[in-house]
Amino acid sequence: MNLLQLLRRYLAIFVVALAVTAVLTACKSVTTNDTVDYKGSGAVRGPNLAYPPDLITAQADRRYIVQDGTATMSEYNAAVKKSVQMRSNVMTGIPGMRIARDGERRWLVVDKPATELYPQVKDFWQENGFLLVVDSPSTGIMETDWAENRAKIPQDWLRSALNSVLDSISDTGERDKYKTRLEATKPTETEIYITQKGALEKCVSDTTGNCLYTIWTPRPNDPELEAVFLARLMERLGMTQEQAKAMVAAPLGPKTPKAVYVQDGNNQGHIELSTGFDRSWRDVGLALDRSNFTVEDRNRANGVYFVRYVNAKDVGDSKGFFSNLFSSKDDSNLKAKKYQVLVKSTGENSASIYVQDADGKPENTPAGQQLLNLLTDQLSK
Repeated sequence: MNLLQLLRRYLAIFVVALAVTAVLTACKSVTTNDTVDYKGSGAVRGPNLAYPPDLITAQADRRYIVQDGTATMSEYNAAVKKSVQMRSNVMTGIPGMRIARDGERRWLVVDKPATELYPQVKDFWQENGFLLVVDSPSTGIMETDWAENRAKIPQDWLRSALNSVLDSISDTGERDKYKTRLEATKPTETEIYITQKGALEKCVSDTTGNCLYTIWTPRPNDPELEAVFLARLMERLGMTQEQAKAMVAAPLGPKTPKAVYVQDGNNQGHIELSTGFDRSWRDVGLALDRSNFTVEDRNRANGVYFVRYVNAKDVGDSKGFFSNLFSSKDDSNLKAKKYQVLVKSTGENSASIYVQDADGKPENTPAGQQLLNLLTDQLSK
């Protein structure tokens, strides 16, 4: 047998194998029409594909960070599978679930204490293919790692076949992460907020249009992705899929009046809201979740959020910054600063928002004004 015949034989074997794989994969792909699928996504495909853009946000408490090398992905998947099997026969629905809304914002209200709901919400994110980088029962906050929505990749038979052989061939160039906050409004009632952040990979080109390198940049918040996971969480807590989707899909209500930034003089300023303390506290929490703030603690009785913030200008060259993120989890160079965000009731239907330094004194610096402007922008959406 000469060399040409040998090459033809191996080529034929490869084509047959590819065709069989394509048929099997195609059969699998036509059985699902889900538009959101993070299982097997970017957070799983690579060990350090962890932190696209908003890591101009300071990392959360290191106690809640999943460190490299502590467990293999197979061990993690096995643990999640075992956990699901253990719960499958004891799941009970939770009565008293409803969706509350304000403009484009939705959140879940459940007639259960936050301490009972927190473990179930944590399991929910793991079952949907996410790793948690923040897991803080004491503050009621959890945050997922960055992940890729694989459902956005067109699943024609050839692409599906190639992906089954080499999963990294296709990439959407987008990543998402989700922050969940449980707020105990009453001893037996909990509000659950889900906020999404997106990242988009963009090409930096030279004057001739050639791509020199790519960088991760923030992309706008997607309320519909938040709604998808609210509906899924309601299913996880015992509601039927039809009920959950119908409740989330109900028309959105009118938006509350916009926030107003007020300059007091001497570089002092604050935000005025035409809503009472309860709603203002909730809205400020959502605004912090959607901005580059990390909530370390909160004291609702005193109306204080204890936060950290990293200014992108303090980081320097963005290309080097993002490169460092992918190669190291050391965030000591991010220059995170601590602040207090004060929500102060000024009437039955009004409240004021102040930014203070770590010691609770007025933050009259340009940085304080910038943070107030960021919050005003989020509160006005």
